[in-house]
Amino acid sequence: MENEEEVIREVLLKYKNVATVGFSKDPSKAAFQVPKFLMDHGYNVIPINPSASEILGKKSYPSILDVPDKVEIVEIFRPSNEVPKIVDQVLERVNKVGDVKVIWMQEGIRNDEAAEKARKAGLIVIQDRCMYREYMKKIYNVNNPPPVSSLKNS
Repeated sequence: MENEEEVIREVLLKYKNVATVGFSKDPSKAAFQVPKFLMDHGYNVIPINPSASEILGKKSYPSILDVPDKVEIVEIFRPSNEVPKIVDQVLERVNKVGDVKVIWMQEGIRNDEAAEKARKAGLIVIQDRCMYREYMKKIYNVNNPPPVSSLKNS
């Protein structure tokens, strides 16, 4: 298997359709700032938040199963104990639609059992890594990126 750092770089360069489970409406939270950063850097980010109808002008969906658009990465901003249910929904989507390639659990989020289940189904799984930080490191070669909250909101 490839080195995880190479896999992360390849994922960031290759896949641009990101469904963010737990995309927050609160601009002070990382679960808002990271997806916004990705949007500002050319990614098509689809909010998954059952308590919002839209975030940053994009329609929000109650679950990954409700998204009509192509999804390549499912970025998870939910507690680790919610990951198995999300992975089950992703696998159900993969069986029906076949589009998801990557499950990305943000920094502080991991569930080894659910990750293994997703890997066995052929998905790339990245755990406990921040998409913003990894983008800054792998694409801009910034070894110690500033907190996403310090970036100017455009």
